[in-house]
Amino acid sequence: MTGEGSGVVGRGGGHALARVAVIVRAGVAPMVWLGVLAAAVGLVPEGLTGRRIGLYGGAAVFLVTAAVVAAVRGGRYRELERGATRAARGDILQDRAVTVRNWRRAHRWWLLAAFAAAVGSAFAVPAAGGLLLAGAGAGLWLKARALGRRESASEKLLWVRTDWAGRGRPAGTRVKGYRTTGPAAGDAAPGGARRR
Repeated sequence: MTGEGSGVVGRGGGHALARVAVIVRAGVAPMVWLGVLAAAVGLVPEGLTGRRIGLYGGAAVFLVTAAVVAAVRGGRYRELERGATRAARGDILQDRAVTVRNWRRAHRWWLLAAFAAAVGSAFAVPAAGGLLLAGAGAGLWLKARALGRRESASEKLLWVRTDWAGRGRPAGTRVKGYRTTGPAAGDAAPGGARRR
């Protein structure tokens, strides 16, 4: 088993593996920053509701969205964790930066469309659309943190085959199971953050 890779199948029947928590966490920064920017721009127009109602409504939407995104498919993640098997010697562990870059490239148009929609919605409800997008990013951060806590408790890092995860769905229907390594493998800490 090697510590780096770019998504190429390894020798000896191994597979490229990406960290589950890194995939989950990859959308956090763009969603939060684009959401905050959209909310700030969204405060310029008065909108149909007025800025004050827009902000209060947006704050509520932020909290609800973060909670929903953090909880969605939680049972599926835990099911895959319970059935996880040890990574094979020939498996290639994908670098954190490669995983993040691949997710962001695959979702760049979706992110731009979400940003445009959030800005456009400000003419109806100021700032709410941006806070909705930021809330989705916060929910992903909470989900990655929860994964990190479980990884730390079990002293095992969770990985998924890149061909199963596709464009960044670590608990999608194509995923048949996770692989595990010890806590020192790869270049990302439990929860998907960079190692310090």
